[in-house]
Amino acid sequence: MTRLRVILLAVVLVAGLVLCGLWLKRGELAVALMSKIYERAMGADPIKALPDGLSVGLCGSGSPMPDPTRAGPCTVVVAGRQVFVVDSGTGSTKNLSLMNLPPAAVSAVFLTHFHSDHIADLGELLLQHWASGASKQPLAVYGPTGVDQVLSGFEAAYSLDRGYRIAHHGPTVVPPSGFGGEAHAFAVDKAAPDVLLIDTPDLKVYAVPVDHGVVDAAAGYVFVYKGRKVVISGDTKASPRLEAAAQGADVLVHEGLAPNLVAAQREAALKGGRENLAAIFHDILTYHTTPEEAAGIAERAHVRMLLFTHVIPPLPFKALNGPFLGKAHEIFHGKIRVGRDGDFVTLPPGGTEIRRTNRLNVLF
Repeated sequence: MTRLRVILLAVVLVAGLVLCGLWLKRGELAVALMSKIYERAMGADPIKALPDGLSVGLCGSGSPMPDPTRAGPCTVVVAGRQVFVVDSGTGSTKNLSLMNLPPAAVSAVFLTHFHSDHIADLGELLLQHWASGASKQPLAVYGPTGVDQVLSGFEAAYSLDRGYRIAHHGPTVVPPSGFGGEAHAFAVDKAAPDVLLIDTPDLKVYAVPVDHGVVDAAAGYVFVYKGRKVVISGDTKASPRLEAAAQGADVLVHEGLAPNLVAAQREAALKGGRENLAAIFHDILTYHTTPEEAAGIAERAHVRMLLFTHVIPPLPFKALNGPFLGKAHEIFHGKIRVGRDGDFVTLPPGGTEIRRTNRLNVLF
């Protein structure tokens, strides 16, 4: 055996021993790694680390349809150091934490309407805001007329849990006064001007009536911060009112339903004898917006970026993005993205720059 072979064999043996040692200590090493992750997650204020500007992210880009890759409808807006959540769909509160945007930091919630998929996680968001932040004030929740009824229902459902947590952790950790939400209702009147909900020198938030069919109390929202503008459609048919509100927006976050793909769902339901589901797949076509219609709105409103959310149906393969969008790219000449959970768009003040990242699992 030559000397070179001996050296190589020795190197292989040493490397093998090192790998064996690491394997035997894998649990200990994993604990050490997690300790570092916990320190990063809890040792600093992640909101202060963000640059000044207006940001919008998707804490949930899905719909009522089961989708392992998308949580229920939820959009997060960061204006300077203030964090707002628009809708609270299933699983979205966990996504907020995974995006390093803790529920305790949320300043207010805005509900577009009261379909179950848009409020399913509201109770969890209220609880996490209270318990993880030792909040002494209920979380402000804005919504169309009826929001007080929705809040009362969640508070009633969580009332026993409230008692358990106060008894276990004590009133210093979970102040009784901070439980639940505080309703801020506004009337949705298509004949009236948009409703100004927040009015400060740097930040203005408007509610805009939209057309969601039989849901007569449905709204979109406009956020304007230091000259940058984000518009969130909520659930709606193609809406001239929303189009007017979106004029000159940097980002339009719009729902999208692809009729061609939903038609395939309906056909499968009929073949399987699922008439009830087939009827639902037929009915939902009447109060949503196609991607091509949304692209037309964005083009006429001179929007810079169109970000699709509330994606119907689920798109488990990236190759489905094309069939979902149809001719949207031909209609709208700005940036288009079929949204995914964690997508995060930042708009620095004083310009037109658009930065896009994804904040899901940033700690890992």
